[in-house]
Amino acid sequence: MAQRVLPLPRQQSFCPPTVPNPFVHPRRLSARDKLRTILQGIILLPLRAICIAFILLLAWLFASIATFRHPARGSVPLKGWRRRMIRTTLSCLTRTLFFVMGFQVKVKGKIASLLEAPIFVAAPHSSFFDAIISALTGMPSIVSRAENLSTPVLGTILSSLQPVSVSRQDPDSRKNTVIEITKRALSRGQWPQILIFPEGTCTNRSCLITFKQGAFVPRVPVQPVLLRYPNKLDTVTWTWQGYSLKELCVMTLCQLFTRVEVEFLPVHVPTEEEKNDPILFANRVRQTMATALNVPVTDHTFEDCRLMISAGQLTLPMEAGLVEFTKISKKLNLKWNHVREQLDTFAAIASASKGGRIGIEEFAEYLKLPISDVLKELFLLFDRNGDGTIDFREYVIGLSILCNPANTEETIRMAFKLFDMDEDGTIREDEFACIIQSALGVPDLDVSMLFKEIDADETGKLSYDEFKDFALKHPEYAKLFTTYLELQRYQLDMLEEDDIESPEVKHSPLRKSTVPVSETTPTARNKVCPEGNEECNSSTSDKKDD
Repeated sequence: MAQRVLPLPRQQSFCPPTVPNPFVHPRRLSARDKLRTILQGIILLPLRAICIAFILLLAWLFASIATFRHPARGSVPLKGWRRRMIRTTLSCLTRTLFFVMGFQVKVKGKIASLLEAPIFVAAPHSSFFDAIISALTGMPSIVSRAENLSTPVLGTILSSLQPVSVSRQDPDSRKNTVIEITKRALSRGQWPQILIFPEGTCTNRSCLITFKQGAFVPRVPVQPVLLRYPNKLDTVTWTWQGYSLKELCVMTLCQLFTRVEVEFLPVHVPTEEEKNDPILFANRVRQTMATALNVPVTDHTFEDCRLMISAGQLTLPMEAGLVEFTKISKKLNLKWNHVREQLDTFAAIASASKGGRIGIEEFAEYLKLPISDVLKELFLLFDRNGDGTIDFREYVIGLSILCNPANTEETIRMAFKLFDMDEDGTIREDEFACIIQSALGVPDLDVSMLFKEIDADETGKLSYDEFKDFALKHPEYAKLFTTYLELQRYQLDMLEEDDIESPEVKHSPLRKSTVPVSETTPTARNKVCPEGNEECNSSTSDKKDD
């Protein structure tokens, strides 16, 4: 059968990202690198560890003095000698700390003053060593988890920076964080500058993922700050899949030196359009930074990390969960929990296939149907890149664009009428088998297993409620049904265009069954989708959105 041409080309906005997985950092230490690291570490590691401990104790002492008897800790800005102590002593100690760890810091550009840019936005965020920016900018406030403030020694040092704390237990934490950032950014110098990593999580620096809006809601000028680690051996990148925190710390301390470049770009003053649209403001700043770094941008977010971890727990490759959640959730109006449930279904189908993808065989087995022209066409609609498999991203988009719009009450009722040939309000197994066999062109197809799965009360007959309940839980069948009807219209149109005589219509899928459906099927079709009925064209309207 010749493949039909889709009414409209697929939307470019749903194309796969240029960087498939920015949250992975493969382990690439060669035997030579390991040997050199061990030999250097024998001397460097203990010496540096002692120096780091001493510097941290000094920083804790000065931080304790600066915050001693400070009223309403965190709600009132540090002023006078307290603030000067933080800016001078902690900044100096932090620089010394990085020097002791072997960091060679190269600074480019001019650092903006508090009045010029109340907020620094730094990217790409790839390591805990990115904190070097704090020492270079006079120890600005940061955004930190509330749990970090209770950590011994480090918690006191963090508190002296008067961070904007984020609590995972507070459902309104994100909203309150944005309010606090806005209050400080508009304080006209009463609060120190704020350092924000708008990506919200660590990546491998291969791209810039979606910027969160918190730094851009205040509608004030921001200074973009770029981070580069031009080292032959990368011991700093901390991602969701790769070296652990302890491993990176040890490996970095065992290197003779580690290079880092910090570049301060010109201050970005928002236009009126950007002030009214934080998303636009964030995207333009991100694009400016990506251009300077010569890396692409993607729409991955922290939610993708959560899906990635869930995929790993379901024995799928972790990258299978990456769908650019923010983009598809906005375009398709999806919630995270809903996508997470779809991941469970996808894992059940793809468990037997390699690489966490679904082939035509697994697709047919899941639907309990043989491979046929109709099934192949439905599979092609899911397979957006035409590689012969369906990944989780294609599966989510396919369900949302193709199946869910087709799975309407009207479609379900229309399908039920088509199956209910004697119009008694129920569907017997022979009626069910007749239409399925005709639709798929497989006259000897055994549909008993599929029928039993739908027949919840095991009466041997399907009521409309049973049929509807199964259809709502399995939207793929709705699209399979509308694809079948569309193929019938397509073949009839082709026959009319080619001026073929009516006896040749016997070659359509409706006539392939050995069951005498030549009399029953047209009746069912005329009852539900009479020839020339304009309302039936709505069954393919969901494709126009794709």
